[in-house]
Amino acid sequence: MNTLAPAAPRVPSVVTAGKRLLVVDDHPVFRHGICQYLGQESNLVICGEAPNAQLALEAMRQLKPDMVLLDVSMPGTNGIELIKHMLAEQPKLLILMLSMHDESLYALRALRAGAKGYVMKQQAMETILDAVRKVLGGGIYVSPQFSEKLIFKSIAGSTDDLGSPVDKLSDRELEVLQLFGRNKTTKEIGESLHLSVKTIETHRTHIKEKLGFKDADKMVEFAIEWVTAMEG
Repeated sequence: MNTLAPAAPRVPSVVTAGKRLLVVDDHPVFRHGICQYLGQESNLVICGEAPNAQLALEAMRQLKPDMVLLDVSMPGTNGIELIKHMLAEQPKLLILMLSMHDESLYALRALRAGAKGYVMKQQAMETILDAVRKVLGGGIYVSPQFSEKLIFKSIAGSTDDLGSPVDKLSDRELEVLQLFGRNKTTKEIGESLHLSVKTIETHRTHIKEKLGFKDADKMVEFAIEWVTAMEG
C-alpha cells in the first residue's frame, strides 16, 4: 500500500467529543478488525489507519489523533523507532504498543521509548479495549504479570533491564536476532525488514560481539534456542 487511506469513523455521526484513534499495523485483516471493534465505542473515533511508519507519520500529521495504537513489528522502521519519531513531533501523543511478541521481549523498550502501554495481540479484544481506556484515562497499561516483574526488579535495585543477555541489543538488532532464531537466512531477513543484505550482515556482527560469540553459527544456535524458549 503506497497511499494513505484514512478509515471512515465507525461510530455514530452524533458523536463529536470522541477521542481520535489512529491504528497502525501492517496486517490489513487484523487492522480492519481492531478498527471495527474499537469503533463501536461511543467515546472513540477511528480517524485513520496506516500499514507502515511512513504512512503513519503522514496520518499523524494530517489527522491529529489523540492516541495511536501501534504494532511493534513492521517493514522498514519498527514500532519502537516510530514511537520516538512520533513523540519528537507530538510530545503529548498517547501511544499504546500492540504486539504479537511476549511482553518480556519488547514491553520495557516500548515504555522507555515513550509508549504508555503494551498489550499483546493474543489477548481478547476486551483486554485491548481496557488497555486503550486506561491509557486514554491517563494511566499506563501492562499485564499484571509484567507489572510484578517490574516491581520486583525495582525492589532489587536494578532498573537497567530484566536480566536477559539480549537487553544489550538495539531494537533493530533484537528483531534481526529473532528472525535468525526462526531459521531465516540473511537474504530473507533483509527482504522482511526492507534492508540490504550488507546491513543485515552488519547487524549480525554487532549481535555476535555484544552477546560474546566468536562465530556466527554459535550466535544462530543461541537465537534458535532463545526464540524456542520465548515462543514455546
